[in-house]
Amino acid sequence: MDYRKADAKAAARAQFRGLWAAITTPFTPEGEVDEPGLRHNMRHYTDTLHIEGIFCTGVMGEFWALTSEERRRIVEIVVEEARGKCRVIAHTGHTSAHEALSLTRHAQDVGADFAVILNPYYPPAPEAGLYDWFAFVAQRVEIGIWLFDTSYAAYELSPRLIDRLADLPNICGIKLARPLERYRAVKEQCADRLVLSHPSEPLWLSLIRDHGQQVHMSSPAPYLFQTKDRLPLREYTELALNGQFPAAEAIARDLEPARELNEQWVQLKWQRERIAPIAAIKAWSELMGMAAGPVRPPLVPLSEAEHARLRAELAGAGLLDARLVSA
Repeated sequence: MDYRKADAKAAARAQFRGLWAAITTPFTPEGEVDEPGLRHNMRHYTDTLHIEGIFCTGVMGEFWALTSEERRRIVEIVVEEARGKCRVIAHTGHTSAHEALSLTRHAQDVGADFAVILNPYYPPAPEAGLYDWFAFVAQRVEIGIWLFDTSYAAYELSPRLIDRLADLPNICGIKLARPLERYRAVKEQCADRLVLSHPSEPLWLSLIRDHGQQVHMSSPAPYLFQTKDRLPLREYTELALNGQFPAAEAIARDLEPARELNEQWVQLKWQRERIAPIAAIKAWSELMGMAAGPVRPPLVPLSEAEHARLRAELAGAGLLDARLVSA
């Protein structure tokens, strides 16, 4: 981090711009963290896709299936590979406030730019307890912290609670994966103290135009929807952030085939089955040349038939290199 705790809010406003990717954790066939694979992916994200920021060890990264030692090592590798190329925000949430504090201090000490903390998912607790939990961590570190409010967490962060937390000097942003009504309510109360990001790629262009959102923080879309030869998400993002909306809209429309596949393979798993679709995201990214490997229990891999269907559909959408399709 290159700012003081008292300046975390200003630093977040200056540094969160453009596309930030929520990355998976690649595993070897034996289920161990694939460190060379993670380094390969980081170079793809930064050198090929030119992504502005990386969100690691989060939901896409199967944080619940990682040991604390693995989480620390992943953050270290991501920070090493990102140095001089992009920003890093590390998810450091845990059911234990003390362990969340330890993970957050580690992220701070090894050079992550920010931390993001998903609220504790057990046990049931009152809102006052949630405030105390976040404050316990935030008051003991210097690094800027983002909140993460999503429907698949155990608790809903109410606008009232978010407003209270926003008064802490290093609570500086929120990833708000909620309906737009909630986004608007939080923006009205807290936009003077928090950077807000709704992580929906289909809404991203309208969020820039209608709400002044400056950062897509974060989703797998930056690496699932783009290849070394086609960077439409990056192109329309830059156009929109510079106020060139007609040109941005023309490019954004070309992403409809990718969005339809994402809806089918990723979003509907969340919405209909309440299952984290990490297996599909990993299979998708692996088909596009990234390291991925298996998921860890309790998640299950795609079947052979599902994998073949995904491959065919990605090829049909023009997302696979012809050499990979024929391999």
